[in-house]
Amino acid sequence: MSESRQLRLSVEGMSCASCAGRVERALGEVEGVRSAGVNLAADTVEIVHDATLDITAAEAALRVAGYPARIAELRLEIEGMSCASCVGHVERALRAAPGVIEASVNLASESAHVRYLDGAVAPADLARRVLAAGYPARAGSDAPDPAARKSAEAAQVARQAAIAGALTLPVFIMEMGGHLIPAFHHWLHMTIGQTANWTIQFVLTTLVMIWPGRHFYLKGFPLLARGTPDMNSLVALGTGAAWAYSVVALYGPGLLPEGTRAVYFEAAAVICTLILVGRWLEARAKGRTGAAIRKLMGLQAKTARVERGAEVVELDVEEIVEGDVVHVRPGEKIAVDGEVLSGGSWIDESMVTGEPVPVRKGAGDTVIGGTINDKGALSFRATRVGADTMLAQIIRMVEAAQGAKLPIQALVDRVVAVFVPVVMAVAAAAVLVWVAVGPEPALTMALVAGGSVLIIACPCAMGLATPTSIMVGTGRAAEMGVLFRKGDALQALEGVRVAAFDKTGTLTEGRPELTDLVPAGGHDADTVLRLVAAVEADSEHPIAGAILRAARVKGIDLPQAEGFEAVAGHGLRARAEGRDLLVGAARLMRGQGIAIPQDLAARADALAGRGRTPLFAAIDGEVAALLAVSDPLKPTTRAAIAALHAEGLEVAMITGDAEGTARAIAAELGIDRVVAEVLPEGKVDALRELREAAGGRIAFVGDGINDAPALAEADVGIAIGSGTDVAIEAADVVLMSGDLAGAVNAVHASRATMRNIRQNLFWAFAYNTALIPVAAGVLYPALGLLLSPMLAAGAMALSSLCVLTNALRLRGLAPVMAETRPARADAAMPAPAE
Repeated sequence: MSESRQLRLSVEGMSCASCAGRVERALGEVEGVRSAGVNLAADTVEIVHDATLDITAAEAALRVAGYPARIAELRLEIEGMSCASCVGHVERALRAAPGVIEASVNLASESAHVRYLDGAVAPADLARRVLAAGYPARAGSDAPDPAARKSAEAAQVARQAAIAGALTLPVFIMEMGGHLIPAFHHWLHMTIGQTANWTIQFVLTTLVMIWPGRHFYLKGFPLLARGTPDMNSLVALGTGAAWAYSVVALYGPGLLPEGTRAVYFEAAAVICTLILVGRWLEARAKGRTGAAIRKLMGLQAKTARVERGAEVVELDVEEIVEGDVVHVRPGEKIAVDGEVLSGGSWIDESMVTGEPVPVRKGAGDTVIGGTINDKGALSFRATRVGADTMLAQIIRMVEAAQGAKLPIQALVDRVVAVFVPVVMAVAAAAVLVWVAVGPEPALTMALVAGGSVLIIACPCAMGLATPTSIMVGTGRAAEMGVLFRKGDALQALEGVRVAAFDKTGTLTEGRPELTDLVPAGGHDADTVLRLVAAVEADSEHPIAGAILRAARVKGIDLPQAEGFEAVAGHGLRARAEGRDLLVGAARLMRGQGIAIPQDLAARADALAGRGRTPLFAAIDGEVAALLAVSDPLKPTTRAAIAALHAEGLEVAMITGDAEGTARAIAAELGIDRVVAEVLPEGKVDALRELREAAGGRIAFVGDGINDAPALAEADVGIAIGSGTDVAIEAADVVLMSGDLAGAVNAVHASRATMRNIRQNLFWAFAYNTALIPVAAGVLYPALGLLLSPMLAAGAMALSSLCVLTNALRLRGLAPVMAETRPARADAAMPAPAE
């Protein structure tokens, strides 16, 4: 099977869950599409496809379904073109980009005009493709801005609502004012008469329907004709029926039974107006759901000072390439990811990692694009630019999570698939029952009941219930330094029973120190340290670093080791100065048939009981020393474990340490379950045992390359952001800092978001379940209550608004734990080099 690829498109015209389902089904029939998931809150669709997908076929399928993909246009300013061949190179580079429909280059104006599917590719990526072809390019000022587009759409709906309101107000006053104030009714009748009154209402209502409200009919009736009605179809039928009945009452009263001549122009006009007002409020609220993404995008620097030859010039960020040397002054943003070459400063990384304290950076340290330089100047070499920077990857992760469809959405999809046809059937049944057995005027009452059912039904609320909460919840989590790489992890994490942690680098700092060296068999301590350090020099294990640092402190020169061999999970073997060396845990010694003196074994057990990790060094087949290292706990480890307990989770630790060491650490921290002496390849089996013992889902938190299989095996894999790329790639959730507070906040965000989703779904289903029968008139026999279509329109508009408002409450979600880093001490450290 060919590799899966992802494509995001911005789609016009989606207003309810029925629309979303129709878009997904239309794309599902396109060759090469493996799946399609709509995010109604963001008006986008995420397409997973293979290499055979023809993007024009996908665009055509959306257009035929009645929900066209948004087409964006962009002007690129291009340098360095000198002939027709250059034009051809640039056009081919642009047309090769995903989603580009048309690209034409004007050599005279040194520019390119590009038409592309909005969301499929970013303007900066198009500029970078041209740069890769050898021609520096920058996006013009007309580059599309999604936030500006949403704001413009909300403003347009506001204008439509205002126009509809201005046209509807006279209709409402003329009709309802006469009902409420008899004297006003008498005055109208005596001055302009009933026919003129109704004619004015007819003209104004018709204007409302064909001007600001035309979208309901242009979209709703064609979909109804194709047998795929949506919410617009319900509104169009309800208001259209009220308008048509009123027109017959005005111009053909003889066609209606005696006593049923009445007009409902005000109902049609007010319904259109109220729904437009609701959509305006909805558009404003939906715009706020994407605030987190806009905030992340706002972190990106626009320009940077870059070395070009012997000069430092200011360039757009899009023109920076890997290897460029970038200069940063105090207070400026870091433009791209890189490695510091010279100078030093404090960098505020809080907007990316969530950690509030600035970080000291000097030569050799990495810097992250989008962070802010505080004091001091520095220069760095760009190592990752464009879509490869950490900030760009974070934005993609958040967008992917926000567009995910959770398992809980499956119920909604099943209901929505039949919702609109069922509502139409209920409305038809209500009309028939009222005409058959209703009191006089039965036809009028039937029209009111049928119209109210069509208008009050709200698939919008059901469609928005899940995606709005996901968008706001994952966005807020990102602001707290928690990235949900996979959307379904948001739901899976809520049901986790056990949080299992790798010890080294996760619960601890991952920087152990040598605490004890006990020589045996007459060996000299410094000699043993010298030989052991020589063996460890080629190892990347944190314990090797502890031994090497201890040797450096003593100023010991290391001999050259040869024949280095790592025995996974056990230790190391090598030769130095003609002697066979073996360094590792007791199980390595036993496996090699080397006896450990009883006094040394007892000493090792005692050290393990104090939470230290014992290991042995053997020279020429004989134990020469006992060594012990201790890895200090991270500052928030104890508090994080306590907080997880407070959330109702069990905490487990998986470690390669000896049983005694592991038990001592677990007792100190209050850890519930311990799996010790685990080899790297045994972590997956350890997780399976924990899952079976706990009888529920398990999350695993780790940071190293050897944690990747366990991260993939766990129901939810949580990677420490300061860990390896391999671990992060295998994880479902990434904690941007190395702080375990992020794990607690991830669980808290997951539970708060899922609770919010369930509240929204309850409201959406309860609303429709309770009010559709009321609209049909089930309360009329007992209470004489029949719902007005105008009240139905108001209720429908408020339904969606309630769901959106509830989702927006997640923006105020506070972290359970604040991340901790040792306080910055400017006075205690020398000022960075300028």
